[in-house]
Amino acid sequence: MSEHYFDPKLKIFALNSNRPLAEKIANEVGVELGKLSVDQFSDGEIRINIEESIRGDHVYIVQSTSSPVNDNLMELLIMIDALKRASAKTINLVIPYYGYARQDRKARSREPITAKLVANMITAAGADRILTLDLHASQIQGFFDLPVDHLMGAPLLANYFLNHDIANDDVVVVSPDHGGVTRARKLAEFLKAPIAIIDKRRPKANVAEVMNIIGNVEGKKCILIDDMIDTAGTITLAAGALAEAGATEVYACCTHPVLSGPALQRIQDSAIKQLIVTDSIYLPEDRKCEKIVEISVGVLMGDAIKRIHENKSVSPLFEKKFKRDKN
Repeated sequence: MSEHYFDPKLKIFALNSNRPLAEKIANEVGVELGKLSVDQFSDGEIRINIEESIRGDHVYIVQSTSSPVNDNLMELLIMIDALKRASAKTINLVIPYYGYARQDRKARSREPITAKLVANMITAAGADRILTLDLHASQIQGFFDLPVDHLMGAPLLANYFLNHDIANDDVVVVSPDHGGVTRARKLAEFLKAPIAIIDKRRPKANVAEVMNIIGNVEGKKCILIDDMIDTAGTITLAAGALAEAGATEVYACCTHPVLSGPALQRIQDSAIKQLIVTDSIYLPEDRKCEKIVEISVGVLMGDAIKRIHENKSVSPLFEKKFKRDKN
């Protein structure tokens, strides 16, 4: 751990979703994780006990609302209430992965906008600020009536490709669908590479059908980028289409490795040479495979916490030169 942070009024607590990442964040900030117990009654009710005084403190809670989504979300809401009643000065949520983000609009009749509902619950519970990473749709920031600092994973991913000599003159950054073009363009800017787009049609949820590749990938090394990979249907079909179109190698990367259902087997059987992910979602060993490479967002989010606490701009963190390869 680095030298203890100068302000004893800054506290960081970890709930159950991703304690290893919380420890990396606390290490970067230079504080010990706060003392806390989180358990359940026999009927599944969540019980939280904060085991130190936080009166007048600026508290940061690290919690991804990943699987089990509803338990992790409820832990977060209960923790906010506990901090509020214990007279915390500010309650700042560090949510590396924001669950329910895919339900951000009404795509058909009678659908809920659950990303907004979750934002309402977090706001009503009493949070003061959100620090998050690569929201599925950046407009979700507007669902909150409180400050949202929205970090990007692209600089970290770009650093990996540059540091491992994967990004060269023959590389093309590929978006697996039209919605991810902005994300692909950002990575392409860092790598000084052209982009291609895969035009796909999705007949139903979690089923993707590749239709056409827009751009030149023949004889090129391709890097697919997405914000999250869930069942890996889209990304593996895209990788196969790129290989058939003459790509020499296919890499994939994402910020949030949801990796549910058949994802691991699909990735292992696919044309993808390496899948680079961050630790925004905790991956136990049984949810990894030899193709998956994990890089940490701990330094990035720790830097952001320090900047927020010192009332400094977080925008320098959007540049890849600020990222250190500390996993």
